[in-house]
This record gives sequence, structure tokens and C-alpha cells, in this order.
Amino acid sequence: MNKLPLIIKREYLAKVRNKSFVIMTFLSPILMVAMVILVAYLAKVNDNESRVIGILNESKFFSNDFVPSGTTTFVDFKDVTLEEAKDSVAGLGFDGLLYIPQDSDLRTVTSHSFFYSKDAPPTQVVERLENTFQERLRQERLQEMGISAEDFAKMDTHFEMNTATYSGETNLKGINEIKAFIGGGFGYLIMMFIIIYGGFVMRSVIEEKTSRIIEVIISSVKPFQLMLGKIIGTSLAGITQFAIWIVSASLLLLISFAVFDIDPVAMNSGAAITPNIGPGLPSVDHTMQLYAQELFKIPWGMLITFFLVYFILGYLIYSSIYAAIGAAVDNETDTQQFIFPIILPLMLAIYVGFFSVFSNPHGPIAVGFSLFPLTSPIVMLMRLPGGIGEGGVPVWELVTSIILLIVTFIGIVWLAAKIYRVGILMYGKKPTYKELFKWLRY
Repeated sequence: MNKLPLIIKREYLAKVRNKSFVIMTFLSPILMVAMVILVAYLAKVNDNESRVIGILNESKFFSNDFVPSGTTTFVDFKDVTLEEAKDSVAGLGFDGLLYIPQDSDLRTVTSHSFFYSKDAPPTQVVERLENTFQERLRQERLQEMGISAEDFAKMDTHFEMNTATYSGETNLKGINEIKAFIGGGFGYLIMMFIIIYGGFVMRSVIEEKTSRIIEVIISSVKPFQLMLGKIIGTSLAGITQFAIWIVSASLLLLISFAVFDIDPVAMNSGAAITPNIGPGLPSVDHTMQLYAQELFKIPWGMLITFFLVYFILGYLIYSSIYAAIGAAVDNETDTQQFIFPIILPLMLAIYVGFFSVFSNPHGPIAVGFSLFPLTSPIVMLMRLPGGIGEGGVPVWELVTSIILLIVTFIGIVWLAAKIYRVGILMYGKKPTYKELFKWLRY
């Protein structure tokens, strides 16, 4: 095994000195940050877009119901026909015309009202108009039942169940989902790294095989050493590139937010999970402070540590399979029949993991997928933000998951080495699954 460090060094230097590798290492963070800034800028412009809506109200209802807001203005038309109002709205470039016909019955008026526009109107505009009509209809039904709006407001109070742990700490709604998203982000990084850099290992093997360089190398190096050296060398190059991406992208984001005056908190406020606040419940600021405290309580050091553990073991398992596939085929086109079975467990881990961990992080589905070696690097990371031990992932599940990963890695490397040893010198024939199983018996 004394030649293994030389193979690792060769693979690492071959990757980091490649022009495309250097270009993408420094260009990718710029493109990613530019995309984030563009999305933030477009969202900011979209939120500040002003709309003007004309109203032709021929009824005795809705005289003061449409109140202008920061981005929406209403213009009333009087003593004109519907066609004249349409022409005026189109000529002035308004976003649409709300027509409310004349009738003595509110329900008839609302059912015959129309919103006219040049194209299909935005959903938020229609929803606002619908909410105004719905509120007025609700008030009329309350009056028919002899209930005043004030009395209904007293009854229509929001109730929220107070929840706490046995030790008295307040439980927050949605915190499990937030933790699952954080863990899912780590799991998604592992999946992308496996797909991208596992492909690098496969293509590297194919290139050396097709150029016949492998025949010279294999005369002085064992196939197992060569395969392991390629896997480790490529992974180190990938980690180097990944670290540069994280550091440079973080610095570029901070600089960009300061230059373009973008508030990342305000940008994500719409996606945050904020509970409804009713009478007697904590204020929004206090609730957000509680959520911030819960996020700080997440064991980040432990999470990052196990991210590295699952990242290394998961990558080694899948890259061994990629290397075996690269040795079995003559060109990248022939790999398509083998790629999907590899990616399928990763995709399954992401989608099934999200659904199972969100609904029940300690349920049988979540536990099963966090123990199964081909999906555990992703699903277990979704559960780990909840901690280890009481209330989190049981210690035995974590230990069992890591042991199964190690055993699976040893087994897959052993099997992949058998395929690699035979396939690396096979040319001119497209392999089948039957032949791969035959190579395993050699």
C-alpha cells in the first residue's frame, strides 16, 4: 500500500491543475451569488410594483370597502357606462376594472360582479378583491342571524394550545420542520457532492481506460490501490473546491448585501413559519426571539461533525460504485443503464426523508431510512438537528447507522474492486448486469 499516497497525490494534482476545475472553482461562487442577488432584487421590485384598479360601482354596496394600500390604488368611475369605463381603463393603462352592477340584493350583486383586465390578472389581485366581497357577505349573514359584527369579533378569537416539555420548556410550532429543513440542507449537499464528484471518478477511469494509459499503470500498481487512490484523490480535490466555494460565496454574499442594500431577514420573512397571534398570546417579536433561541440550541458542532462522518462514508460507498462502472464500460454513453440505480436511493432519501421526518421523525419510516446504508447519510442528517439521546436520535440508532455504513463500505469496495480488476482491461464490448455478476465470482 506504499504506492497509494503517490496515486492519491497524482489524482489530486491532476484535478486541481485542470483548467476547467480552476475556472469553475472561482466562477461558480460568482454565478451562485449573482443568482441569489438577482432573485432578491426581482423579489424586491415585484413587492414594490404599484397597481391601479378602476372601480365602476353601480350598486349601493361597497362604497367604502376598497381601501388603497401601499402598492394598490383604486380609482372610482362615476356616471359612465361599462364600455366607456373599459375604454378609459385600457387607455390609461390601469391593471383592470372591477364592475359591480346595480341590484337590491347583495348576493345577486356579488354573483354578477366582474373584474376585467387585458390579460389574466395576478392571483394576489383577485384574492384581495374576493376577500373584500367575502367579508361583506359574511357581515350580511351575521346581521340576518341577529349577530352584530362586534359580537362576532368577540367569538371569533384564535385559540392556540400551549405546549411544553416535561421540564417546562415551551414547544414552538414548526420548529421540527425548521430543523428538518436544516438537516435536509446538509443531506442535499451530500447528494450533490456524490453525484458531481462520483461522476468525476467514473470519467477519470473511463479516460485512462480508453487512452490505454491504464495498461501501463496497472503493470506496477494493484487495481485495488488504483481504484482507492482515485476515489480518495478526487474526493480531496472536491473538498478543496467545496471549501473555496463556501468561503468565497459567503464573503461575496456579505459584500453584495451591503452594496445593494438587501436585507436577508426581510427577504426570507415570507417563508418563515410564524404562528397566528391571538389575544393573550406572546407578541410576534417575542415569538421570533423564541424561535431564534431554539435555533441557537441546535447542536451545530455535533451536526457538522456527523455531517463530515456521513459525508465521507457516503461518498466512499457511492464513488466505489462509480469507479466500478467506469472500469466496466468503454465510453460515458454506456454508463446510462447503470447510473439510474445509483441515483435512485439518493433521490428516495431526499423525498421520502422529508415526508417522513416532517410528519414523524421517530417513526418507523424515518428510522428505517436512517439505518439503511444507501439512504442514511441523508435521512439521519435530517433527524440529527433534534439532538442525540432524549427527545432526539437514540444513541443506538446513530451507532448502528455508522457501523452499517462502515460494513457496507468495506463490502462494496470489495465487490467494486472485483469488477474494477476485470473490467479495467476489457475493451470493445458493452457490459450487461449478467456479466457484472459473473465478474464478481472471479
